[in-house]
Amino acid sequence: MKFFIDTANLAQIKEAQELGILDGVTTNPSLMAKEGISGKEAILNRYKTICEIVDGDISAEVLSTSYDEMIKEGEELAAIHPNIVVKIPMIKDGIKALKYFSNKGIKTNCTLIFSAGQALLAAKAGANYVSPFLGRLDDISVDGMNLIEEIRIIFDNYMFDTEILAASIRSPMHIINCAKIGADVVTSPLPSILNLLNHPLTDKGLEQFVADAKKMG
Repeated sequence: MKFFIDTANLAQIKEAQELGILDGVTTNPSLMAKEGISGKEAILNRYKTICEIVDGDISAEVLSTSYDEMIKEGEELAAIHPNIVVKIPMIKDGIKALKYFSNKGIKTNCTLIFSAGQALLAAKAGANYVSPFLGRLDDISVDGMNLIEEIRIIFDNYMFDTEILAASIRSPMHIINCAKIGADVVTSPLPSILNLLNHPLTDKGLEQFVADAKKMG
């Protein structure tokens, strides 16, 4: 399973990269705004900087919702770096844009997926990734893991090359359950990734080893 970090924060991206397990980055307008980044030039520059840090797929989201504008914006984003993946919303014009970019050989990530039917349409249109949002489903008392499982079954049935990129990760258990079901990628905030390191028995065991080593000293 690939690990992406879901942020526009350069310090967090560098920290995840230094762990040696980072495969890519996803961002969105909300994450850019959280970092105080606004305006076209500033956003494009942040993507350029991220591409210099991480050698992997970097999802860059279009801000438009009409077909013509998504194409224009997506082509501009794709021109930044070969690792840029154009992030397209799950809407009617978005499906058309996915097909256009697929025919052009430009990689895409279809975002805001909340049903298996949406994922199927995106895969049919040639999306490289589909991004089901787990945490937002959990927020309305719907088990997001069921959606991952449904998409996995459908994609395996028809041997789609589209990868399942589990998004809106809220906890380490989201990551573990995605791995058990067979998501191709998880994109997560850094704390959820770092929390995979933690276990009280590891801490207790290490404390004992250190204490015993000092006695041998």
